Amino acid sequence: MRATSVMTHAMASSAVEPMTASSRAVSADAAVEQLYAAHWRALVRLSVLLVRDTGTAEEVVQDAFVAMHGRWHKLREPDKALAYLRQAVVNRSRSVLRHRQVVDRHARVEQERAEVTTPGADKAVLDRARRDTVLDALAALPRRQREVLALRYYLDLSEAQIADTLGISRGAVKSHASRGAEAMRRNLGELLEDPS
Repeated sequence: MRATSVMTHAMASSAVEPMTASSRAVSADAAVEQLYAAHWRALVRLSVLLVRDTGTAEEVVQDAFVAMHGRWHKLREPDKALAYLRQAVVNRSRSVLRHRQVVDRHARVEQERAEVTTPGADKAVLDRARRDTVLDALAALPRRQREVLALRYYLDLSEAQIADTLGISRGAVKSHASRGAEAMRRNLGELLEDPS
């Protein structure tokens, strides 16, 4: 049965009797039921092509039928109900796709955030090994270079404060810091290049 004949039948049955609220409901029920029987599968196939999921497509079509039934009395041209349903299915399918994109985007952001903030199981062991390697390299330096680097980078003292603490000139502090930093770079080359 074509959609126009469905509407004509539903309208013809209501033309015999005066239109009351209950007769409009009956005609809406009958018309939507006939449209459902005749076009449900085709509308689901249309939605499947758009959303690529049969379960979601069935929900989209079902929601379109429910919405049309609820607004049946507002349809100006009931014989165009099938066109209304098609458009509703397309629009609801688009909404599903937009929702999926938003969900996927947030899931990716959360996954990236988790990858960045979640340490691996071996992080503590690796951190300990790195710390030991740095301390070994620092211990291998001459005493003055080791002292200058410890005061500069551990206590964050200025050149003047280091000079006062060690009783040496600011020039000597610069020289020891420069030589010590270069030796550390040499000794820790691989460790400094590895970002993990």
